[in-house]
Amino acid sequence: MSISIRLSRGGAKKRPYYRIVVANSRSPRDGKYLEQIGTYNPLLAKDSAERVKITEDRARYWLGVGAQPTDRVARFLDAAGILERAARVNPKKGEPGEKAKERAEERAAKIAEAEEAARAAEEEAKAAAAAPAPEEAPAAEEAAAEEAPAAEEAATEEKAEG
Repeated sequence: MSISIRLSRGGAKKRPYYRIVVANSRSPRDGKYLEQIGTYNPLLAKDSAERVKITEDRARYWLGVGAQPTDRVARFLDAAGILERAARVNPKKGEPGEKAKERAEERAAKIAEAEEAARAAEEEAKAAAAAPAPEEAPAAEEAAAEEAPAAEEAATEEKAEG
């Protein structure tokens, strides 16, 4: 039989109140327990002395017998100076998951492609603006020259008829 020191919930809906109990690890959360060694009221201010109350000698006894505290109770025991709790460091805590990383890579690739396309369009526009295409100017002059005699011929024909 393994023994754990854990929280047992009481109180009304949306008004939690916990007992710090020593219980068989297989018994239900709010079920039968061996002994109550303290209380925890999360509704009180964090600096309040009434927020967490633990019977120190009974907690030390049960820890000596081999009872395993849950993480939350271990924090309370550490704050009370009953049990040293090693600080945990999780370097991957703020890191996104694999799928989020894949989505970010895809998004970055799409943005890079769009920027590259925009850069290419800008270069083409600059090249077109920098060299006003010497081939286009004579072609435009020729087209204007061809239209002018045709217009003159049309005007002379109208005078002759009229």
